[in-house]
Amino acid sequence: MRRIASLALLLPYLRAHAGRVALAASALLLAAGMVLALGQGLRHLIDEGFGAGSVVRLDQTALAVFGLIAALAVATGTRYYFVTWLGERVAADIRRDAYARVLSLSPAYFETARAGDILSRLTADIALLQSLIGSAISVGIRNVLMCIGAFGLLVLTSAKLALLMALVVPPVLLPMILFGRRERQLSRSTQERVADLGHQVEETIAGIRTVQAFTREPAERARFDVAAEASVTAALRRIRIRAMLIVVVILLGFGAVTFSLWVGGRDVVAGQMTGGQLSAFVLYAVLMATSGAALAEVWGEVQRAAGAAERLQEVLDAPPAITAPAAPTILPSPVLGRIAFEDVTFHYPTRPAQPALDRFSLVVEPGETVALVGPSGAGKTTVLQLLLRFYDPQSGVVRLDGVDIAQLDPAALRGQLGLVPQDPIIFSADAAENIRFGRPGATDAEVRAAAEAAAATSFLDALPQGFATHLGAKGVMLSGGQRQRVAIARAILRDPRVLLLDEATSALDAESEQAVQRALATLSRGRTTLVVAHRLATVRRADRIVVMEAGRIVAAGTHESLLRDGGLYGRFAALQFAEA
Repeated sequence: MRRIASLALLLPYLRAHAGRVALAASALLLAAGMVLALGQGLRHLIDEGFGAGSVVRLDQTALAVFGLIAALAVATGTRYYFVTWLGERVAADIRRDAYARVLSLSPAYFETARAGDILSRLTADIALLQSLIGSAISVGIRNVLMCIGAFGLLVLTSAKLALLMALVVPPVLLPMILFGRRERQLSRSTQERVADLGHQVEETIAGIRTVQAFTREPAERARFDVAAEASVTAALRRIRIRAMLIVVVILLGFGAVTFSLWVGGRDVVAGQMTGGQLSAFVLYAVLMATSGAALAEVWGEVQRAAGAAERLQEVLDAPPAITAPAAPTILPSPVLGRIAFEDVTFHYPTRPAQPALDRFSLVVEPGETVALVGPSGAGKTTVLQLLLRFYDPQSGVVRLDGVDIAQLDPAALRGQLGLVPQDPIIFSADAAENIRFGRPGATDAEVRAAAEAAAATSFLDALPQGFATHLGAKGVMLSGGQRQRVAIARAILRDPRVLLLDEATSALDAESEQAVQRALATLSRGRTTLVVAHRLATVRRADRIVVMEAGRIVAAGTHESLLRDGGLYGRFAALQFAEA
């Protein structure tokens, strides 16, 4: 029952549409009542219409039965509309809230969570809940009402035959409970295997060029085949359990109907029961049997939906590691852009034993351009990640204009920062919208000016529809250097107070790099700029160069002073400029 309790997450969403729920419930009750009334209509049609030998009475009874059928049709159609509407609406509401929660989670969550698994929860699992609300719950309630109502009318029609039907109810319920428990376990296993498939597809599509470049298609197909077979195997185990449950329920339910019909037939022959009573009894018995079989089906759907609800609840309950304080501090106006790292120590969640920053202290004055250089893993990008507050340090403080950024609303903090990442993200939209991502309200002229500053207009104008050209999934229409320039244009358009450049020119050719460097020099004028770079040629003009190793600062100064001092920077410079 603990698993079924997970379906309680649906209650707030259903309460939000209480009026529609009431309409659907009313139509459902009316439809169930009309079906049960058909039994009495059939009884009167046979006993009073056929049996009385009166055409007038037959016409009246048949017309009354047709009226019941018309009411049943309208009520059933109404029920279907409102119940299906609820399924679609609630599924959309849950999907919206789950997606909003995913967007609120910090990068630390995604270090361990798989994209394919999250996608599966937002699609396949919500589809199961949609099916539950839009069909299964309605069918289940209707059949419960039919069972109860049919049994009550069975008692009124023939207490002896009703007792025979009652004897079969416990044997029907027992397998539903036993098989249902097993199906619940197998259902979650099936959903997890489907999530594995989604993860693998997402990963392969993202790396399709690498897969094809290394001719790994056969190996990837084989790996997918194994995962697909695991999914089928898990599903077949659940299907076998469901099939066995259906067999048992139908066998017991309709076996009881047949037996009751045999006993009732003997009573009709003996004159203890009319033909109309027996016909009504058979109808109610069939309704009970079919309702019991339908409930077995519905119970399986409920079990699957409960497993989906559990998985969704895990996402909805995932606490964001980075949140705004109850009373966030307001940044001074205007924002100057002074950055201070004060004795900061930070470990990534997946590497708790290895500090990414170790008692790191750095002050960057307003308008200063500081370059962070050092070997891979030195902690350069981590500095930017902490300043963006994607993570909080385990100790120490990061400040912007003297304010601890942990006391700021993350949105207000990030509104002052502009990032150009090492691996730029291009969204599935046109070129103008990708640049406008930096400032959604920007005009077309401002978008074009930002592209010109990033040396991007030459290739964007050459696209089939220019700036209106859809760039494809992940910017597949652009080269690596072109994607980098679109990302730079996005940051230029944002016009941030603090500019963060994480290997921003690493993918550019020499000519484009010079153009972009000039643009960045103009952009960084008067702004605080943090530059992460491996190529020392890109940071020679920085006001200050900070050399990092193992999460610590080992040297700082201008390009010339660091060359004179030798050390790690001197070795880097000797290697890079010798290669050049």
